[in-house]
Amino acid sequence: MKIGNFKFNKNSEVFIIAELSANHNGSIDTAIETIRAAKRAGANCIKLQTYTADTMTIECDKEDFIIKGTIWEGANLHKLYQEAYTPWEWHKQLFEVADEEGLVCFSSPFDKTAVDYLEVLNVPAYKIASFEITDIPLIEYVASKGKPVILSTGIATIEDIELALDACHRMGNHDIALLKCTSSYPAPIEEANMCMVKDLAERFNVISGLSDHTLGATVPVVATCFGAKIIEKHFILDRSIGGPDASFSMNEQEFTEMVKAVREAESAIGVVDYKLTEKQEKGKDFSRSLYIVEDIKAGEIITEKNVRSIRPGFGMHPKYYQKILGKKVTSDLEKGDAVKWDYIN
Repeated sequence: MKIGNFKFNKNSEVFIIAELSANHNGSIDTAIETIRAAKRAGANCIKLQTYTADTMTIECDKEDFIIKGTIWEGANLHKLYQEAYTPWEWHKQLFEVADEEGLVCFSSPFDKTAVDYLEVLNVPAYKIASFEITDIPLIEYVASKGKPVILSTGIATIEDIELALDACHRMGNHDIALLKCTSSYPAPIEEANMCMVKDLAERFNVISGLSDHTLGATVPVVATCFGAKIIEKHFILDRSIGGPDASFSMNEQEFTEMVKAVREAESAIGVVDYKLTEKQEKGKDFSRSLYIVEDIKAGEIITEKNVRSIRPGFGMHPKYYQKILGKKVTSDLEKGDAVKWDYIN
């Protein structure tokens, strides 16, 4: 799978997405500076969301349309999306700024008109948000465009995931990634279930990763250790500017630290290799080996009293200890001499 110039394989580094979401707070200048800050922070990609309040829901004050049990408690759906959306007329300029910064840029569409609009902008990939993973017609339409499809699984049962994958496959699209996501804002760290990252990849034979709403960098680092190839985090210039997503978004310093931690985790994972590095070989100098610990005259017998396994490691390997006990030495040896085969009879 390839998104922009980024090629995914088992050895590729983690593709780190900075999610702009509503963190422009209604200002295109803020959106532009956020993109530039994401580049400084080490992101590979900036992601937008393409919808309007009317493509997301309807204007209605009935109880069903009032949010309950989240940080947006009591808000009306239509009014929240009206506040949070990224104006479509900004998209072209934001894509151009991302390109200037060397960032991949794509978006989450929420209906067919958004897909059509993004196709005009020639997006390199699509993201299906967690709450849209059950919208099979939308997934089919997105997949039909032949671009990589990234699916968040925040509210998905295994059946939902299978239905979404089947929808992509029906359209002949097999460039798919699944992101483990906990759809709480912010998400409790104890509900992260990062072992799912590995299971998603193995069970469904796809690239897997993390769309994260926890606070801090711990969960992205753990995801990396479980094989995540994509990590997405909400990104904001400064939480003090406010906005619907500010409370669970990382600022530039935090995002920079997360990227550093993820890259260090990648380095730490390494590869399966039992060969010793030059430094590890040098470390053998401090290992155990067989040494003379009491002076011995030529012809005397090696005993547990005059030979021991001690540090450093320049003497005979300790595996020969039992083999040399009871043998005679052929020359005078002093305390501190390394045991060698040359003077054992």
